[in-house]
Amino acid sequence: MELNIYTPKGKENGKQAKLNDAVFSIEPNDHAIYLDVKQIQANARQGTHKVKERGENSGSTKKIKRQKGTGGARSGSIKNPTYGNGRTFGPRPRDYSLKLNKKLKTLARKSALSYKTKGNQITIIESFSFDTPKTKECTAMLKNLKLDDKRTLLIMDKSDSNILLASRNLQNIMVTQATQLNTVDILNADHLLLSEGSIPLIENLLLN
Repeated sequence: MELNIYTPKGKENGKQAKLNDAVFSIEPNDHAIYLDVKQIQANARQGTHKVKERGENSGSTKKIKRQKGTGGARSGSIKNPTYGNGRTFGPRPRDYSLKLNKKLKTLARKSALSYKTKGNQITIIESFSFDTPKTKECTAMLKNLKLDDKRTLLIMDKSDSNILLASRNLQNIMVTQATQLNTVDILNADHLLLSEGSIPLIENLLLN
């Protein structure tokens, strides 16, 4: 499929970008998306949670009352979690990371991109840069492209410090590079804004 290419001023520049159907127009696989999102979110967890259990609390291990005849439950020591000393089966540090094969993660990203294509949620912009890292320039660009009220993911072909600095104070835009594209970022965005130079990088990444 082909899409018109726009300038930062919101005007068509007379050219079209061709998107490879094998990347942007496949039949989406919802389960692949689910697994990839699950892995990304699981890998982001620190897993450093920890509480003390009864063996880690200080206190006497002397039996605090006789075994029978009290009318109550048996108690071995004052460190019993029933008395508020430690937590039974509390969380311990652990690694939440998951493993997925490369082909499945690629399928998930293709599926997410295809959903955006079906929803007409992709705009192509010619390669650009800001002269100065000013937020108002980024705001003006989004307004010109009629994306100022949408959560936008700007996908660049390379890192640009002026663009990063100009966009970091705006809540409705996130900037990433084509080589760092992931399924969660795609799905969280209402609209994808692809620089012209990022398209071959995305296709090369997801077809090889």
